[in-house]
Amino acid sequence: MQYVMLIYRDESKDGEIDWDELGRDYDAYAAAVVQAGVMRGGQKLQPSVTATTVAIRGGERLVTDGPFAEVREQLGGFFVLECEDLDEALEWAARCPGASHGTVEVRPVMPT
Repeated sequence: MQYVMLIYRDESKDGEIDWDELGRDYDAYAAAVVQAGVMRGGQKLQPSVTATTVAIRGGERLVTDGPFAEVREQLGGFFVLECEDLDEALEWAARCPGASHGTVEVRPVMPT
């Protein structure tokens, strides 16, 4: 079963983060999921201010700069992992560096 690990963080606290250390932590995490054979994909995302939201309302396209939701944490990146079950996916989520400074949402990928 594939699971996506959605990594959220509070971008307003970016100045408090040691980016070199966090980069090393993510490099080690990515190496661990690759070595374990569960890595299926993942990427870091640009800050939420670069987002554009599209919706169709009354047959009209509405385009809004930035994320649609006003929330404390923003989506910063994701991993897609192939795990035996939710318990294994949660173990990998707990090891993700994002869990120590934000939150990691674990969600099963819809089978095709």
